[in-house]
Amino acid sequence: MLISGKPVKGRVILAHGAGAGMRSEFMGGIADKLVLQGFEVVRFEFPYMQQITATGKRRPPDPMPKLLAYFAEVIAQFDEDVPLFLAGKSMGGRVASMLFEASSASGCFVFGYPFHPAGKPDKLRVDHLFEITKPLHIFQGTRDRMGSFSEVTQYNLPPSVSVHWLEDGDHDLKPRKISGFLHDDHLNYSVSFIKDWVR
Repeated sequence: MLISGKPVKGRVILAHGAGAGMRSEFMGGIADKLVLQGFEVVRFEFPYMQQITATGKRRPPDPMPKLLAYFAEVIAQFDEDVPLFLAGKSMGGRVASMLFEASSASGCFVFGYPFHPAGKPDKLRVDHLFEITKPLHIFQGTRDRMGSFSEVTQYNLPPSVSVHWLEDGDHDLKPRKISGFLHDDHLNYSVSFIKDWVR
């Protein structure tokens, strides 16, 4: 587990995506930006990723019940006198969103929600989103292969789920150079929104 920053504005528990752990460039970048805005950021690795980190051998993510149980254990390690926010990259964000409604967290932030597996737009992962009543904010690239602008705008998501579109961003929120946008700009926008929303 990696804990950085002071909880001036709250604590963000940030879960990694399926293919890269808590020390990935994306996770480190988002965590650093949140810390600069006054948040304590807690990063951790799911059990399967701990094994990848230890052995260097690739393996698939744990089944969803195991992911949910482990994330819930992480949440339970912290006292509730600090404002709590759940967050995650892709798969980690999906797990966070599934725990969110029953948790004490007042907000949830997802960076690149995997609305469906890549190349399988019919296998939607949205059912639980319609049961969420607290504010869920998704930062999504317009050309995300797991949920593009043209796809997600057809889902009629509930008012509690806000999708913030990042122009030309892919699943890591990265735009192409030809777009004129910068990856850092998209990350800065996302964290700036979180800071202002929490305030």
